Amino acid sequence: MTDSYKPFEGRVAIVTGGSRGIGRAIAELLAARGADLAIADVRLDGAHATAEEIAAQSGRRVIAVEVNVANFEMTQTMAKTVVDEFGKVDILVNNAGITRDDLLMRMKESDWDDVININLKGAWNCSKAVIRDMMKKRYGRIVNISSVSGQAGQAGQTNYSASKAGLIGFTKALAREVAARGINVNAVAPGFIPTVLTDDLPEDLKTSILAATPMGRMGTPAEIAYAVAFLASDEAAYITGQILGVDGGMVMM
Repeated sequence: MTDSYKPFEGRVAIVTGGSRGIGRAIAELLAARGADLAIADVRLDGAHATAEEIAAQSGRRVIAVEVNVANFEMTQTMAKTVVDEFGKVDILVNNAGITRDDLLMRMKESDWDDVININLKGAWNCSKAVIRDMMKKRYGRIVNISSVSGQAGQAGQTNYSASKAGLIGFTKALAREVAARGINVNAVAPGFIPTVLTDDLPEDLKTSILAATPMGRMGTPAEIAYAVAFLASDEAAYITGQILGVDGGMVMM
């Protein structure tokens, strides 16, 4: 991906879960628009491959960092690695997430814990790892990837919906804490986007999703990336604590 618009020249970004899907689309766009960045992912081989490809496409410095975002110590090491390499962190995109769908009556405790720990605690871990550096330089952009499931709920996703709803509350609370330090915290709530997380959805559920979407189609990872890039840019300097729905009109609030 190439882009003549370079609002992120001189900026450094971390994208968690950045080796594929929505995370990769976000990383590609940020780099295309001038950012140096770290692909932070539990899949180190995939992160390395993605980093090399994005660096070749964009001409930016891109590194891969292995991290399980649910692990506090690993997120601290991730942040230190990025600061050691680039000197700072300007943008954090908390994108890493998983699903473990099932009805509550059949859901295993481990499936609840894994989803909450990665999707919600992971955002807390990563934000805590970079926030002190952002506060010192009085600049930062944190963008959390929530979901329409966190806004409206979804049967069979009590764990996922709770984690994504929790991210909305987390976004608003952190935005209030750090606004005076020049740090903006926002979230994007995607609708249903074809990724590895949605590949296994039953066909009848996909049909019902499309029926509930006024635009009548699923979105694309690139459409989520454009929203994230806007919120990470200085064009969004007066926007904080907001949830931007990119869902074809599925949830209107």
